[in-house]
Amino acid sequence: MQRVQGFGGFFFRAKDAEGLAKWYLDHLGINPAPTDMEMAPWVTESGVTVFSPFDADTDYFAPDKSFMLNFRVADLDAMITQLKSADIEVSHEIEMEGIGRFARIHDPEGNAIELWEPPS
Repeated sequence: MQRVQGFGGFFFRAKDAEGLAKWYLDHLGINPAPTDMEMAPWVTESGVTVFSPFDADTDYFAPDKSFMLNFRVADLDAMITQLKSADIEVSHEIEMEGIGRFARIHDPEGNAIELWEPPS
């Protein structure tokens, strides 16, 4: 059986696509999708990717959203400090033994973003 090798992209609608792409670049370091050969795409570091459909009635993220992003980070404390210094609210700071540490933020359009520092 052929298998996919990983995510090639995540595409979603936005009220202000250009502004939201800039927010992701400025606060999370995610390059926007290239529009020409001179632009560099976002290149991720190798690591675990979790692909998990949730039940339609989950309360893990907002009921009016059909997805939640989860990004791996190397140093959650440093990322939280960086985000708070940019006046971005950080919530849901938890640690799950054997799984890692988590925190949650929201982008300017209200999409939930979970930050995950896997255990060392």
